[in-house]
Amino acid sequence: MPYGCLPLAAFFSLLILLPIFLADIMLTALGRLGLSPGVSICAALGIFLGGMINIPVKQIPRTEILESHAFGMFGFERMFPDRVRRTPYTVIAVNFGGCVVPVIIVAYEFIRISLLGISDLMLTLIAVAINAAACYHMARPIPKVGIAMPTLLPGLLAALCGILFHQEMAPIIAFCAGVLGPLIGADLLHLNEIKTINTSVASIGGAGTFDGIVISGLLATLLAY
Repeated sequence: MPYGCLPLAAFFSLLILLPIFLADIMLTALGRLGLSPGVSICAALGIFLGGMINIPVKQIPRTEILESHAFGMFGFERMFPDRVRRTPYTVIAVNFGGCVVPVIIVAYEFIRISLLGISDLMLTLIAVAINAAACYHMARPIPKVGIAMPTLLPGLLAALCGILFHQEMAPIIAFCAGVLGPLIGADLLHLNEIKTINTSVASIGGAGTFDGIVISGLLATLLAY
């Protein structure tokens, strides 16, 4: 081996440093939303750990039998690959870390914005509408995956809206548009297309920490600062 243990050491170093790097980026973005350090840490943990939890909200009957992992709703399908079950329906679920936590933060930011005045609230809603419309046209149903779209474009568009609409509140406006744009435009407005996708579970925010909703919101916040 010409390089000895260097590649192995580099791999483990990256394995250790990557979560720290991602956590630092997330805390920086959450801090720019006016959250206290303690609340930011709780929110980051909720996004990281909650990404493993899918909350079932609806079942769509199917004419064919679909295969799904018994522990897939909790993110453990790779740990128990043989635990496969067959169901005649598709489960619509909401991911706790990838959807619920970001939406709670958005609700808090909307309350803050509404206290500042109706004009600021209207600008935020316009930014959300613009990003939702763009996400709706970019999103496409993917078999056995769900609804997918380009990862970075919603965040870039949300950041641009925040900067153009209100520079002082740009991070907050960008985060709200970055989260609600993909959620409304890509997920909720495409729910009817789930019937055409061969998947047993369709989770909104289902990729957890690395879902488009989270990435879009955090990226928009960082770029709009």
